[in-house]
Amino acid sequence: MLVVGGIHGNEYSGVLAARRVLDKLALEDRPFRGRFVALVGNLAALALDQRFIDLDLNRQWLPQRVAKLTAPAGTASGTSAVEEREQRELLAALLRELETAQGPVYFMDLHTSSADGPPFVTVGDTLRNRAFALKLGLPVVLGLEEQIDGALLEYVNNLGHVTVGIEAGRHHAPESVDHHEAVLWLALAAAGHMDEKDLPDAASLRGRLRAATPGIPPIMAVDRRHPVTPDDGFVMAPGYRNFDPVFAGQVVARDKKGPVISRRRSRMLLPLYQAQGSDGFFLVRKIHPFWLRLSALLRRSGLPGLVHWLPGVHCHPEWPETLVVNTRVARLLPLQVLHLLGFRKLRWQGHLLLVSRRRFDTRE
Repeated sequence: MLVVGGIHGNEYSGVLAARRVLDKLALEDRPFRGRFVALVGNLAALALDQRFIDLDLNRQWLPQRVAKLTAPAGTASGTSAVEEREQRELLAALLRELETAQGPVYFMDLHTSSADGPPFVTVGDTLRNRAFALKLGLPVVLGLEEQIDGALLEYVNNLGHVTVGIEAGRHHAPESVDHHEAVLWLALAAAGHMDEKDLPDAASLRGRLRAATPGIPPIMAVDRRHPVTPDDGFVMAPGYRNFDPVFAGQVVARDKKGPVISRRRSRMLLPLYQAQGSDGFFLVRKIHPFWLRLSALLRRSGLPGLVHWLPGVHCHPEWPETLVVNTRVARLLPLQVLHLLGFRKLRWQGHLLLVSRRRFDTRE
């Protein structure tokens, strides 16, 4: 179990929760199998209690950037950004743990948000991630990683490990630390490090998370991301909590162009109530469990390997694991169908949709 807390410097709840768990494991001598390693993310930003100093450390994990950080001395093109040093140190610690692991690795990235609201789990949609996330007793949000580039969770996921992100509640709220701690204990049991009978009151831990998420659908998917820049003059409408209902035509924010309006009925996620950040908000919708069961069946059937033979679909000429979908030919809900088969959106290029399938959907 490899845990990172505080990759954003104003989100120290995960750091405090990990210390609580480590202290209890050390003092109470509970039966334990394997290793539990907790790392702190952006030390410099944590000291200032701000999201980042020069660069958002949770948007810097693109393969080409990581390659530069690991290049031989004298060949890397360094910058003066504080986060470059932070990332290099964190990467070295991560790779050291991943390379010396003697069994499956479960990776958890611990976060909080600038809005109030219930805790939830976010995963890259592999069957292995899904199965683990559903054991943690929180609502699961799919597709968040498709909307942002360079997240640490996606980087570790693509190395072949089980990965989950935990959003525990509002920054600096005492209950956010409690939620993170509860999830960490349940995750240790779900990963096989401990038997549930050896947890500190497993029923109370599950009850705490259940009480924090009343009426929230168990599975949701991201419908929309509203990106923002410092020049947009973006101001979120006050009072939104995570998973609050949003109606079609509702004004949810304003910027220099005028009102920002929801296009259809959905639920609010991660509304921006802080100065730093490039995500104004996300909108999510409920997913019926039937679609997850169908998706698992289809992904294990061998059908995903035949998708490139369909009309309007061909392999990308330069990226071997990427497909190009001409949506003027493949018109019937192409992204939704490809999601069922385990593909994720990379980007739109006009009427062309670029998708790829994760190599580690069902295996390590």
